[in-house]
Amino acid sequence: MSIALPIVLSNISIPILGAIDTGVIGQLGNAVAIGAVGIGAIILSAVYWLFGFLRMGTTGFVAQAYGRDDTSEVLALLVRGLLIGLACGFFVILIHPILFWLSFLISPSSTEVELLALDYMSIRIFSAPAIIATYAIMGWLIALEKTKYVLILQLAMNGLNAALDFWFVLGMGWGVEGVAWATFIAEWFAFFMGLGVCFALSQNFPKIDWSLIFSKTKVIAILVVNRDIFLRSFMLEIIFVSFLMISGKFGDVELAATQILLQFLHISAYGMDGFAFAAEVLVGQAVGKSNRSMLRDAVVKSGVWTFTIAVFMAFTYAFLGGFFIAIMTTSNEVRLVSENFLIFIVLGPIFGALPFLMDGIFVGATRSVDMRNMMFLSLIIYALSAYIFIDLYGFYGLWVALLVSYAARGISLLTKYPRLESSII
Repeated sequence: MSIALPIVLSNISIPILGAIDTGVIGQLGNAVAIGAVGIGAIILSAVYWLFGFLRMGTTGFVAQAYGRDDTSEVLALLVRGLLIGLACGFFVILIHPILFWLSFLISPSSTEVELLALDYMSIRIFSAPAIIATYAIMGWLIALEKTKYVLILQLAMNGLNAALDFWFVLGMGWGVEGVAWATFIAEWFAFFMGLGVCFALSQNFPKIDWSLIFSKTKVIAILVVNRDIFLRSFMLEIIFVSFLMISGKFGDVELAATQILLQFLHISAYGMDGFAFAAEVLVGQAVGKSNRSMLRDAVVKSGVWTFTIAVFMAFTYAFLGGFFIAIMTTSNEVRLVSENFLIFIVLGPIFGALPFLMDGIFVGATRSVDMRNMMFLSLIIYALSAYIFIDLYGFYGLWVALLVSYAARGISLLTKYPRLESSII
């Protein structure tokens, strides 16, 4: 709990910020503006989370090094992560015109939504180095069980972002661009604050050994694992991006409703993921110590709490979902469509608990090949489900396919767990 609780609070604050972004824009009563922020945010999130291997890979490797009491490697992993993150961020800025062109090429949204989304994305893209490098910072802090600092960083960033949202959008009337500038400023602030925290925590570590940082063997091992996690993340993003893009085919109101409902889904997901993060840390340490009983204990306790959170979130949305939707937007059309699909948000945490837990276990064990292969299988199952159910049930069928993808992710990795446990001698 000491590891997980700060992460739960930290993670829940992330989609709450997205809900604030959407809610502030929603006060304008314009479905196009809501859809634009949704499309822009999901595209950028998809691009950035392709580099989420830095967070996951860093946590797994650092937890294992920490379990072996290898403090020199613990610090080296932080520096490697920062260098990789900054380089990737500047690369994203360099190629962002191509990324935007490709994104809108497959986007089914209206011209009005796409133009506003482009304004939003053209501002936020310049915080790419900060966002991606911060993944490494977060992964490093999580692995060292310094999760209270992750919470502090997240709350500082999101608090600043929310305050600037209200000031720029409602106070100064900047609209969609105001939301983008608020996020840009907050993300760079969090990066520099995170650097300060890491510097303070590393004062008792050995001095940086640059030959260790660029060790060929260690760099290759990290690249191999990160490659597989990258591919896994890419396939997962295909699912979520295609889900939002396809929803746009049903109209701007449906797209706006999807954006609102996804905020609730993200809140429950991040809540459960907090205990998955704890599983990453404890599983990584167990692997580092080659302790099978410690591994099993981490899996059982993380699992109990993950499913407990899932049930709690499901009941919360069942009883208060309509109230939350009313707060999110003043558009009666968007409210009505959102309420009609609330059942999927209630079921989302139940279907999502197992895949989030299994992701945490396999990240901590750095079993990236299994994660990559099972995600490929899940993507195929999602695509087939979407093809079948959309044809049969329309917009409802799309939501059914999303829940099917959750089940496929969890069950497929669960079948690989016995082999993971038996590998710990």
